[in-house]
Amino acid sequence: MSADPVDCAFCDAVNGNGKTETVAQSEDWVAFFPLGPATLGHTLVVPRLHVSDYWSAPSTIVSALSRACLDVGRAIQRAVSSEGMNLITSQGAVAEQTVFHLHIHLLPRWSDDEFGSIWPAESMVDSGRQAWAADRIRAECAGEPPGMG
Repeated sequence: MSADPVDCAFCDAVNGNGKTETVAQSEDWVAFFPLGPATLGHTLVVPRLHVSDYWSAPSTIVSALSRACLDVGRAIQRAVSSEGMNLITSQGAVAEQTVFHLHIHLLPRWSDDEFGSIWPAESMVDSGRQAWAADRIRAECAGEPPGMG
């Protein structure tokens, strides 16, 4: 977490210096249209404080963004009459994060929107590896060393 970096497009948007269309805001966050929306009403919700991603954010920011996504998402759904909505956030380049300022996509969806599926057609993880991961995740959630849970 750091102060607004000079080269962050989302910090520019938060400060009113970007080319974005703001649709809602509070003292903690700003919601605006991305420059290249994927669907009608596609909106980004970002914290005012520069933080690189969801996993690096303090719980106070995550809580504020969660409430913002609920309120703004409901408003989007009413405004554009979407049939559904994806909430998407990414952490790291391998997860297709391109702007390293925490942002949550509110992506309205329709059956004919041509956006495509966001999930593979079938599972890519075998059950043995998934069981191994479940054991490790349970141990981490319990605060135990790996292999002890």
